[in-house]
Amino acid sequence: MPVLEKISGEKISSPHEMELAAQKIFEQYGCAVLAKGGHGHNDANDFLYDGAGKWFYGRRIDTQNTHGTGCTLSSAITANLAKGYDLKTSVGRAKSYLTGALSTGLNLGAGNGPLDHSFNLRGSDFND
Repeated sequence: MPVLEKISGEKISSPHEMELAAQKIFEQYGCAVLAKGGHGHNDANDFLYDGAGKWFYGRRIDTQNTHGTGCTLSSAITANLAKGYDLKTSVGRAKSYLTGALSTGLNLGAGNGPLDHSFNLRGSDFND
């Protein structure tokens, strides 16, 4: 949550503080805020605030193949918005996609490897 803390100017150590920081950013900048969890925690729960709050619960995936998670999530949200889904649905679909891509990450090279973006090309609703 370092980015959320930096932008909001608030110390965040609980889900409630995460909600308050997202709301503060929304009020200050007038835009929806997706507060990402998972850094240093045992979960991957994210909080969307767009005037109303919604939690997206997830499980932490034990993998080193995390290179590109932020770009993948934001691109998947954007792609779902372009398909005509509302923001909350787009975030939920993108989070599901990211979980799948993390679950089957590619073991390439040394260090943090990439996600497996093509993990489910057959019969997935992500291809509609």
